[in-house]
Amino acid sequence: MCDSVCDPIQKPEDCCSSMELPVLKPCIPIPIPEEQLLDVIDKSKDWAIMHGAGMRSKANFNPDVMQFAPFVLVPSSFPRKEFEKAVKLQTILNELMHKVAHDTDFLRSTLANTIQVDEFTGNLFRIYEDILKTCSNQAVISLGLLRSDYLAHCLDACVAKQVELNTIASSFGGISSHMTPMHSYILHELNHGDKIADLPENPALSGLCNGMIKAWEIIGKPHAAILFIVEDVTYNICDQRFHEFEIRKINPSIRVIRKSLTEIYKEAKLGPNRELLVNDTEVSVIYFRAGYEPGHYPTQNEWDARLLMERSLAIKCPSIHYHLAGTKKVQQALAKPGILKRFLDNDEKIEAVKEIFTGLYSLDANEEGEEAVKRALKNPEKYVLKPQREGGGNNIYGQDIPSALKKMNATERSAWILMERIFPPISKGYIIRPGEAIPPKVSDLVSELGIFGAIIGDKDRIVYNHQVGHMLRTKLSTANEGGVAAGLGALDSPYLID
Repeated sequence: MCDSVCDPIQKPEDCCSSMELPVLKPCIPIPIPEEQLLDVIDKSKDWAIMHGAGMRSKANFNPDVMQFAPFVLVPSSFPRKEFEKAVKLQTILNELMHKVAHDTDFLRSTLANTIQVDEFTGNLFRIYEDILKTCSNQAVISLGLLRSDYLAHCLDACVAKQVELNTIASSFGGISSHMTPMHSYILHELNHGDKIADLPENPALSGLCNGMIKAWEIIGKPHAAILFIVEDVTYNICDQRFHEFEIRKINPSIRVIRKSLTEIYKEAKLGPNRELLVNDTEVSVIYFRAGYEPGHYPTQNEWDARLLMERSLAIKCPSIHYHLAGTKKVQQALAKPGILKRFLDNDEKIEAVKEIFTGLYSLDANEEGEEAVKRALKNPEKYVLKPQREGGGNNIYGQDIPSALKKMNATERSAWILMERIFPPISKGYIIRPGEAIPPKVSDLVSELGIFGAIIGDKDRIVYNHQVGHMLRTKLSTANEGGVAAGLGALDSPYLID
């Protein structure tokens, strides 16, 4: 890594050498003098805990004990132009995913091979087919709370490229809303209060909750509750609870109940008009914060609970349609030439979406798939191998790709896609984690931007479509995965630079 601080839009060959990544201009001078650093870390930890930027420990779980969530001490730089472009694009992506979710022929053809070899996606698809048969005359309204994730790709002039689009359990809107005021406090403590003007406001929490409230209002049953589907054990409790508390704050008459899939199997039933009843409380909106990975379905009971909810008239976030639309295989299919014209109605929208795509390749047992395998084996460092999973920690990178591919037969490969690796620029900063040595070392970091969107509609119309906030996750530049809940990343705020 070179020591120079490069212009954020320069290519790496203009910085040092063709193999090195550019370093973004920092928010404030780094390193921070040690005495000042120790003082502000001590204050910032307390600020985080006292304002709810916290999580329960996975290593030493205790439901009565909270620790601060990992965070970056000073906001990380992100290109202003690319941030603003991603914000503007979100309503178009909302529209795109809504139309994808309601295109039965597209989902069937795209996932045809995957559901044969990936048991989890196959189980989801069987629920989908059941809903198409049993609810064919029902105008199914869906609520999408989406998050489109980006890395700035410094091999392409720091243009933001989409990592993935999340349609289920799009997390950290709650805690991320606290990061801007936290970093405002820290910057003032470091005598850099003038930098706050370049921290964008972040209404993610209220924006996501307003989407749920709007769905609740559409159903029009004042005594119905909003149901949160959660894990048996919740570590990311602040992020979930803040949504619950915010809903009560905005509309005190709305009750929120929390249940696991196992509890739904035991306690829920359908009423005579397909209303969902949980212990005799009617539910009009279901918000899934669990159900996105196989471990959430330890027995057939949990799958039966998911099917029961999908059959109900409650608005699901996401519906089974939206869940399938968020699979990696669908993301790969949308990047094929000409496919976007199926869903978007003008060339300007299509070109804007195409600009954020990186190379995405099928690994199906055909000529296209064989060509992708050859490409990955020849230059594995240029690619990421992705399965149909959410939640982080599932991807295969670089030199691990050849051995992984050689262990799969041609059919098994259909459960995966190949994606060109995005090489983001570096920023310098401090990651603060519970229990780690103080003072921390200055680290090379990379940041992933998430833009939240909310959309409501049925197959024929969209009645609500908004961009509602953002989040920034930052990790060590040497780390492949960056999930905060998985313990690999840290919460952050974007410091916008020109």
